[in-house]
Amino acid sequence: MKKILVVNGPNINILGKRELEIYGELSYNNLVDELKSYAKKKDVCLDEFQSNSEGAIIDKLQELIGGAYDALIINPAAYSHYSYAIYDALKAIKIKKVEVHLTNIFARDEFRKNTVTAAACDGVISGFGFDSYKLAIDYLLREE
Repeated sequence: MKKILVVNGPNINILGKRELEIYGELSYNNLVDELKSYAKKKDVCLDEFQSNSEGAIIDKLQELIGGAYDALIINPAAYSHYSYAIYDALKAIKIKKVEVHLTNIFARDEFRKNTVTAAACDGVISGFGFDSYKLAIDYLLREE
């Protein structure tokens, strides 16, 4: 059974309360429940972590260096646009990694179109809401 960790950055915990016209009415708990259900159907052990703190996210990422997980899905949220510290932590992790975004970051504010953390990942999936994460799970399960 593959083990995948999902790491979510700042403000993802307030889904369903913030910018409803952009992020919708579903909550963070809805996201976690939907992902765990999807993972279970795929015979995947999925753990999740969310923090609004850059340091806590880096600490969590560094735990992956030890090999506890087979793959990582990360939504660095706003940190994706400027956190070279998260980029460096991602570079140190030698497992498959996918960056995801709920919204199409390339169709939003100009500053959102640049993601420094993406260069440390295998790919980016953006703009499909909760399905962005499911697409990432499907990619991570592919045998190469």
